[in-house]
Amino acid sequence: MTLLRNYVGGEWLEAGGADTLDDIDPASGEVAALVPLSGRQQVQEAVRAARGAQPGWREVPPQRRARALLALRERLLARREELVALVTADMGKTLADADGEVGRGIESVESAAAIPHLLKGEVLEGVAAGVDVELVRQPVGVVAAITPFNFPAMIPLWFLPYAIACGNSFVLKPSEQDPRPAVLIAEIVHGIEEIPPGVVNLVHGGREAVTAILEDPGIDAVSFVGRAETARIVAQGAAASGKRVQALGGAKNSLVVMPDADLSQAVPAIMGSAFGAAGQRCLAGSVCVAVGDPARQAAVRDALVRAAAALKVGPGSDRATDICPMVSAAARERIAEAIASAERDGAELLLDGRGNAGAAGTLLGPTIAVAEPESELAREELFGPLLSMVEAPDLDAALDFLNGSRYGNAGAIFTRSGEAARRYRYGAEAGMLGVNIGVPAPVAWFPFAGWKDSCDGDLHANGTDAVDFYTRKKVITSRWLEGS
Repeated sequence: MTLLRNYVGGEWLEAGGADTLDDIDPASGEVAALVPLSGRQQVQEAVRAARGAQPGWREVPPQRRARALLALRERLLARREELVALVTADMGKTLADADGEVGRGIESVESAAAIPHLLKGEVLEGVAAGVDVELVRQPVGVVAAITPFNFPAMIPLWFLPYAIACGNSFVLKPSEQDPRPAVLIAEIVHGIEEIPPGVVNLVHGGREAVTAILEDPGIDAVSFVGRAETARIVAQGAAASGKRVQALGGAKNSLVVMPDADLSQAVPAIMGSAFGAAGQRCLAGSVCVAVGDPARQAAVRDALVRAAAALKVGPGSDRATDICPMVSAAARERIAEAIASAERDGAELLLDGRGNAGAAGTLLGPTIAVAEPESELAREELFGPLLSMVEAPDLDAALDFLNGSRYGNAGAIFTRSGEAARRYRYGAEAGMLGVNIGVPAPVAWFPFAGWKDSCDGDLHANGTDAVDFYTRKKVITSRWLEGS
């Protein structure tokens, strides 16, 4: 059995004395690797290596750091199929979905490679007699990233390229449930001579490693993606130790289907949004708000049930699979219990996917339930292939429902009406919106911009927000006296 190792200071090191956790293949239930649960000592080793490497890396000119990222891009492209297969094997998602994830990660590298332009500051000449003012950006120092299971390749590649492009060194703590894609990324980095040892480090672990990251004085900034409750804990812990923090949390995203929507276009988009990656996305559309009279609402429900019933559940490696396994049997059981609880409370199940859990106990078919607007099904992030149906007489009522959520990650409207789309865009309280788009994931040049409980911190991942987060602004006011 492979025992995974930490990557510290350019070397692969065993986490001596650490307990281990089984890395389970979600499709087969077999143990694929042993994950060391590193503690404070291992985190400190990685931070020391990062702290030692950062001053020299900062002095590397931005264009040379950009070339290092272009080398990373080329090596990721060369091993793309390998990384895609590993995402599927470790997290469970379909090959097509994994390929999209890896592609988005490479897109982040491409975006960060524009760093010579993105780092440019500002100058105002002659603010007073002989006085000039300029603003420059400098790296924050050592950056740590704590990344989730649902995008084991993409989210590390959200943070790593921008952080090191800005002149920081980097410590990655991937999810202990599926860390092998992050290991492969570290292996690729290891082979790039333009990136010195210690600039990129990887430490495996769970709660103890996270606590050590939050408390370590050698870390200057923390990037996090995970559940909203955990994001708040991370934000508070990082802030308590004086760290800059961006903590991206959970979501409960609503898809509004207007009476004039083209169902032949909307229904497939909703299927992909609600059930892609078995609903384990923070951009998953987990609530469908059917707008209109009862006949129209019934038509939307019927169309969604027919389409969902035709989806195939199975291993992600099977190209015929539409809905992949959940990441673990425990995750599957949690969603199954939420469905049972809703049923006990009187929710109407239009489609029940709890039938066959598969050999690994991780399969859950598409489930559609009619939900009361303030029920758990309609309001809480459940993170599985479960679509809740809510009814609204008009767009105003749909917006009231959407804006009543404590989350504000994303949402979408399906309509042929420009007027309705504009009202939705103007009034929806969420950071990422789609118009006739089921998964409104922004490209890497724009921020991943959740609102409310979907983000703790002022700056988001990707785009110019990433550059702002990974740099500190310094303003210099100068006067040179004549003859000096």
